[in-house]
Amino acid sequence: MTPFSETPLPTAAVDRTTWTPLLELSAREVFDIMLCTRLHPFDSPAKSSEGAFTALVGLAGSLRGVLSIRCNDQAARIMASKMLGMPIEEVDNDSWDALGEIANMIAGNFKGKLSGIGNHCMLSVPTIITGTDYEARSLGAGNTIEVIFEFENKPLWVTLELNE
Repeated sequence: MTPFSETPLPTAAVDRTTWTPLLELSAREVFDIMLCTRLHPFDSPAKSSEGAFTALVGLAGSLRGVLSIRCNDQAARIMASKMLGMPIEEVDNDSWDALGEIANMIAGNFKGKLSGIGNHCMLSVPTIITGTDYEARSLGAGNTIEVIFEFENKPLWVTLELNE
């Protein structure tokens, strides 16, 4: 028996009314535990161009797609500072690793909440993109769930893009 099913979950099986709160809960739990920070809904309009740091974690197996977290440089530096217990002034490229690790933990937490699916899904190593002049498209994208949080008074996007 292989460690994960090669048959993807049909796009129609994605229940947004259930999965959106699970994605929100996963992000909140990771930020509570790892950063001792509570995430709140971001009430103001947020332009995606405000997010210059993006972490991507691929999903393979019964759940195929990409989970991403996007934020600005300051938010990424605060995450690293909180994770590593170091002054924000000393944070350098550590923000890349911290953002990638947070994305990985949210993806793992989320897939663990999906009964019967999470055990048949593997995660990739996080990939970090810096800058705002890019457009990411997943081939075969079928469903996208996006939640925007407020982290340290800055927008933070958590997006789950599932392939058909």
